[in-house]
Amino acid sequence: MSTVIEQPVEARLVAAAPRMPNIPATLHYDRSDPFAVRMTFPAPATLEGVEVCWTFARELLAAGLQGPEGHGDVRVRPYGYDRTVLEFHAPEGTAVVHVRSGEVRRFLEATSELVPTGREYLQLDLDHGLAELMRDAC
Repeated sequence: MSTVIEQPVEARLVAAAPRMPNIPATLHYDRSDPFAVRMTFPAPATLEGVEVCWTFARELLAAGLQGPEGHGDVRVRPYGYDRTVLEFHAPEGTAVVHVRSGEVRRFLEATSELVPTGREYLQLDLDHGLAELMRDAC
């Protein structure tokens, strides 16, 4: 069984658009980092001309389907019946993208099959992490 899920999504860029109104973004989930999801945008869609990846909580993405969530660099909220808005705040500016809510739900369902929501902690090797911290402290 794979430990990584990647799902292409079509994101519609609403603000801070350099050149592309629609962006073929990708959602990523890796069982080795069970609390996080990543959303990657291709180089042509960014101001810097390089691929950009945002990492944020899977819980934030799920909660944002129901109502406004997030207070930091990433904010998520529903927009009508079929869209979800993701806002990405950086010192260079803010990007606002719309994604089909159905695509987000399918992605979250796949991640929950891999690691059930609320059971993420079972994927963590706390003993190994603690040993690494202690090794560096000596």
